[in-house]
Amino acid sequence: MAQTAQDSPGPAERMFAADAASAALGIELVEHGPGTAVCRMRVTRAMVNGHGIAHGGYLFLFADTAFACACNSRGPVTVAAGADIEFVAPVHEDDVLVATAQERTSFGRSGIYDVTLRRGDEVVAEFRGRSRTIGGGAAGRPRTPASEAPR
Repeated sequence: MAQTAQDSPGPAERMFAADAASAALGIELVEHGPGTAVCRMRVTRAMVNGHGIAHGGYLFLFADTAFACACNSRGPVTVAAGADIEFVAPVHEDDVLVATAQERTSFGRSGIYDVTLRRGDEVVAEFRGRSRTIGGGAAGRPRTPASEAPR
């Protein structure tokens, strides 16, 4: 069952709340559930390259954020092992994009997720992420026993 931002925070929502990079770009976590996430982002002037279209790095970051929310939806800290993106259509300033992430399969500590970026009904990019669960503490930092913590 998908959760909205108004429901009690789950692992994906807690991780997203600590994500300064996504917050700086105005990315919103719209809904999330086991193995899924939906995010929204408006393309700003700062995201547009010298060709007058959105820089691919920003689109990758946006898709990666949805991927991170989906693969962290069940709780253990999970990171990207790799990812790639196909740009399908140009994106422009003031476009509002929606990223829909969906788990395709998981095996052991690994998973494969697809993220579709849309402007309205039009697909503008397809992203595939490969995840690896590493465990650990908040915001992806491994837990360090107090006796081993730096002083």
